[in-house]
Amino acid sequence: MNDKFFNEIRLGNLEEVNKILNDSPELVNTIDQRGSTPLILATYYDQTEIAELLLNKGAKIDAIDASGNTALMGVCFKGFSGIAKMLIEKGANVNERNSMGATCLIYAATFNRVEIAKLLLDKGVDTTAKDTRGNTALDHAKMQGVPELIELLNTEG
Repeated sequence: MNDKFFNEIRLGNLEEVNKILNDSPELVNTIDQRGSTPLILATYYDQTEIAELLLNKGAKIDAIDASGNTALMGVCFKGFSGIAKMLIEKGANVNERNSMGATCLIYAATFNRVEIAKLLLDKGVDTTAKDTRGNTALDHAKMQGVPELIELLNTEG
């Protein structure tokens, strides 16, 4: 059942995911073979409606995968600003850190996600957080050579 459930999430089959959850509500916070929760998987595949369904059914918004990443971290990496906005509005922790000390803002800066960085800054994200190598989001923006992010983060710091 778990494999089918996770596959339906990947495929974006909202009705089937809802049906499975109605039959087996305990699956909402289960973990797949790669260490991802249904919410993390849905957000990774840009499945906004399924992500909202999972949250409405009790998915833990700040649950982590095998690398210590939350759903919000994943969308900051992938660049899915619509899901990022939804997760932030629903209370995702914008300052969570993974096993490497990376934060949502560090991911946004590293992968040139200006719109997401602005969402995080509007939410009051910690701009001084450093990863395990001692780099802040501004340091990552400079390493990537992203003028708009450098300017944006310079004004925040």
